[in-house]
Order: sequence, then structure tokens, then C-alpha cells
Amino acid sequence: MPIASTRKLAGVLALSLGVTLSACGGMPTNRGLESIRQPVVERNNFAFDVKAAASGLSIAEQARLADWFDTMDLRYGDRISIDDPMMSPATRDAIAKLAARHGILVSEGAPVTAGYVQPGEARVIITRSTATVPGCPDWSEKSDMNYNNGTRSGYGCAINSNLAAMVANPEDLITGQKGTGETVVTTSTKAIQSYRSQAPTGEGGLSATASDE
Repeated sequence: MPIASTRKLAGVLALSLGVTLSACGGMPTNRGLESIRQPVVERNNFAFDVKAAASGLSIAEQARLADWFDTMDLRYGDRISIDDPMMSPATRDAIAKLAARHGILVSEGAPVTAGYVQPGEARVIITRSTATVPGCPDWSEKSDMNYNNGTRSGYGCAINSNLAAMVANPEDLITGQKGTGETVVTTSTKAIQSYRSQAPTGEGGLSATASDE
């Protein structure tokens, strides 16, 4: 065989081998059933300073704060905390009443925020968490071969993205809701007792009805 033909054949074989190896590189590598695309919870703090005195907040400051709550669309899952150097109970009570209109309770303590709270002011902080699934959808795999018997790169994207979008409180994806550990027996068995004490429908016999002759 001529030398030129040999070199040409070797080049074709090398190109075919390179294409094959690149296709193998796109095969799934996750051999478990746990998706590699998991929700990521991000927490952000939003601060709003109000003028506060020992007697609490003025009507004008309460109106400003109420408008801010409406603008921020305060909702379930948000956490409200107060950074008040004077630690005035009246200020806390005024803020708590405004937050209660949105069904939110004021939490104890406050996260660290940028800057200082000026004298005669209090800082109201909304801590909001959001959940997303980075990298979804994932169509990075270019090969139909699956020698590793693994799950696809986009496996779990749909259900985890929907879960992240629908969960009311994204913090539940991290720690979940904690119970009190107490069980009220009288409440938990109320439905069972009602079912057992109910008289059978046919206990009184059949009711007499007039029939047409």
C-alpha cells in the first residue's frame, strides 16, 4: 500500500476514534437515584429605617412602614425582625401590629445588616428566602449510549423545580417544620369517638309513609 494511502487511512481511524470517545464522554455518570439537581435556598435581607421614640412610632411612620410592607408584598415565609437600640416595647408593639395584618409574627433577634442604626431610629428587617434549581434544564449530554446505567443529566429537574417554585416557605427545604412534641389526646381521638357514638341510621326502624292506592 502506498505511504500516502496509509497516512490517509490512519487519519480516518484517528478521527473516528476521537468522535467515539467524545460521544462516550457525554454519557450519564450518576448511577444513583438521587438527582444531582437539587433546590438551592438563597436568603436576602431587606432593611427599612423608621423614626422611633420611647413612645413608639408616630402615625406618619406607621403609614410609611405599612406602605413598605405592601410594596414588598409581605407574605408567608418572610421573617420580620427589629434592630432597635432603645429596645422600646412600644416600637415593637407598633411594628408587630402592622406585620400581623399580613399574618406575620415578629421574630426574636435581628440579622447583621450594613451600616449603623442612627440614634432615634429603628431598623425593620425582612428576611426572605427563595428556592431555585441551578443548571436546570440540563441537556448537556449528547450521547444516547449509557454504559454506566446512570440517570440523565436533567433527571430530577422537573419535580425539583416545581417543588422549589410551589413551596410556601423555602426554609422548609432545609430544616422542615418542627413539631412541639406534644399530642393532645382529647383532640386526636375526637373524630373516632364521634364515629363510635353515632347511632345507626336504622336503629329507630322504618318510618311510616302514606302510599297511594
